[in-house]
Amino acid sequence: MHHACVAKLFLKSQKILAERVKNLRHIKKLSQEKMAMDAEIDRTYASQIERGIGNPSLKVLCALSEVWLFIINGGQRYLLN
Repeated sequence: MHHACVAKLFLKSQKILAERVKNLRHIKKLSQEKMAMDAEIDRTYASQIERGIGNPSLKVLCALSEVWLFIINGGQRYLLN
């Protein structure tokens, strides 16, 4: 794959992730500060993730998913209320 294509795909994925993180936070009615505290990350880092400029590690993504209480089953994700 050409470097420019990989970079474009990465940026698109980062934007999608940012939108989903922000939307899930709103669905769960969490402040950015509360979400960050529960995931044990800095609030400014949570803000960077939501704006698509932070590049969260798998560990951070797992911590965030625990905050939202995801169940992953056979590739399907269900958000618990």
